[in-house]
Amino acid sequence: MSSLSASIPAEDGCGGAGVRAKRGRLRGLVFDMDGTLTVPVIDFGAMYRAVLGEEGYAAHRAARASAGGVDILHHIESWAPQEQQRAYEIIAHFERQGLDRLQIMPVMDDRSIVILLLRRGLITRNVNMAVDIFHQRFGMEFVPALSREFRPYKPDPAPLLHICSIWDVPPSEVMMIGDSLRDDVVCGKRAGAFTCLLDETGRYDSPDSYTDDIRPDFKVSSLSQVLSLLEAHFDLMPQPQST
Repeated sequence: MSSLSASIPAEDGCGGAGVRAKRGRLRGLVFDMDGTLTVPVIDFGAMYRAVLGEEGYAAHRAARASAGGVDILHHIESWAPQEQQRAYEIIAHFERQGLDRLQIMPVMDDRSIVILLLRRGLITRNVNMAVDIFHQRFGMEFVPALSREFRPYKPDPAPLLHICSIWDVPPSEVMMIGDSLRDDVVCGKRAGAFTCLLDETGRYDSPDSYTDDIRPDFKVSSLSQVLSLLEAHFDLMPQPQST
């Protein structure tokens, strides 16, 4: 699959540089949850400090500045069992606080019914309880919805490939949408899917933000722009309706 070059969103919110003349075919969307479908509420800095300690957190920030940071979940897996248990308990504490303040990202309008007709999956590094609460509050189901109980988790492509297998849809006809270059875009790229980076704050406006292996196909500043992006660049293939 040839990729589309990422660009700063145009007025219609779509990445426009280097778009192929031939429209792609899209049969499914897979979303990240935290920071994409839900408003960010977890203080990750405080959580990392609590897990890693001040010295470990300082080392993490230095590594993040130089090489994209340390994946804390993978980092914890290298610890002794007792240390792992303590770390997971701390993370669970912060995540429970986040559940109490969970807010759904304002994403849908009347025209977004087109998206509702596509297959919709979800991949998160949060726990399954958070996914259940999200579904209850959102009022729209994402199937499959994979939490971090599914291993290996993002940025490994396994969860996205698993969803494509369940759908019986090739990754080249699926788009991964999320707010993390390191987790969501890398996961989508490794699986062979289209990728769309959500960047509400302009964090990734600089071309220096990207490397060849983590360059999203599209970039938007709001989920409300996704529908226009899809209509401009893809032939949308709704899932068959059961009789």
